[in-house]
Amino acid sequence: MEQTQQTPAPPEVSVILVSEDNAAALRRSLKALEASSPREIFEILVVDNGSQDESPRLESEFPEAKFLRLPRRFGYVKALNIGMRTAKGEFFLFLAPEVEVEPDTVAGLAERLAADPTTVAVCPLLVDGEGRPQVQCYRLPGPDRVMRQACRGQHEPVEAGALGEESAAVELPSLAALMIRSYFLKGLRYIDERYGQSWADAEIAAQVRRAGRKILLIPSVRAILHPAQIPALRQEAKVRALYSADFALGAAAFLGKHFGFLTGLKVRIGLAAWAALRALASLVRLREVAYEFYRAGFLIKGQKLDGTQRFL
Repeated sequence: MEQTQQTPAPPEVSVILVSEDNAAALRRSLKALEASSPREIFEILVVDNGSQDESPRLESEFPEAKFLRLPRRFGYVKALNIGMRTAKGEFFLFLAPEVEVEPDTVAGLAERLAADPTTVAVCPLLVDGEGRPQVQCYRLPGPDRVMRQACRGQHEPVEAGALGEESAAVELPSLAALMIRSYFLKGLRYIDERYGQSWADAEIAAQVRRAGRKILLIPSVRAILHPAQIPALRQEAKVRALYSADFALGAAAFLGKHFGFLTGLKVRIGLAAWAALRALASLVRLREVAYEFYRAGFLIKGQKLDGTQRFL
C-alpha cells in the first residue's frame, strides 16, 4: 500500500531580513534566529539587496534560511515586497540585520499577536547590549511636520516613558523589528513602490490607523539592537546624497498619497528649492559641495533609490 506524502504545514511566521552590505550583522542575526525556541514555527527569508560584501555567501552557513538575491539595489521597499510575496507565514516579522533576537522573541510576539484580533502588529522592546531601551517609536507625521522631517532626514522620535510589562499602543514603530499580520499587507497589495528606500514604516502605520486598528509595543519581549556599521560605499558623497534625496522624496510621496496631490507637490517643490539653496551656500562655505549639489540634482529630477543607479 502506497503511503501518501503529506504537504508540510505552512510556518506560522515568516522572518524577512533585507540585507545590504552588512554581512557581520546578518550572520549574528541569523545565528540568534536559529537558536530560537521553538524554531519550527518560522521560516527565514533573506533578501540580499545587491550587496557587494560577503553577504551572499552566508547561504552555505545557514542552509535553513532562504536567500533571495537581487542583482542591484532596488531600494528597501521593493526588496521587502519581494520577500513578502515569497513568504508563507500567517505573520511577517520584519527584522533588520542589526537586531539580535532573544530565544523567545519570535514565539513571544506571535503569541501576543495571535491572542488579540484587534491588533494588526506588535514589536519587541529594542535595547542595547546593556539592556537600555533604544529609540524605536516615532510620531506619525502630518503636513505640518513632514517638511521639517524631510530636511532632517529622519522621523520625529517619541519618548518611550516608563515601560512596565504591559503593552503600549504606538503610532509609528521602526521596521527594525515588527511583526504584522500578512493578510493586512496582502490586502494593501503590499507596500506602495512609489517609495524607494524610505517611508515604508510610515506607510504601514498610516494604513493601520486608517483601518482603525493598532500596533502594540510589548516590553516583556525584547531584542538587542546593535549599532549599524555604515559600509564605505554608503559614505561616498553621491551615495549619501541619493539616500538623503530618497527620504525627502518619500516624504512628498507620503503627503501626496494621504493628504492630497497638491500638498505633496508643494512639499516636493519646496524641498527642491531648499536643496538648491543649500547647494549654493555650500560654495560659499566650501563644505560638502559635491554632496549638496548631488542631492539637489536628485531632488529636482525626482530620483529615488530604485535600481536604476549604476554607481551603486
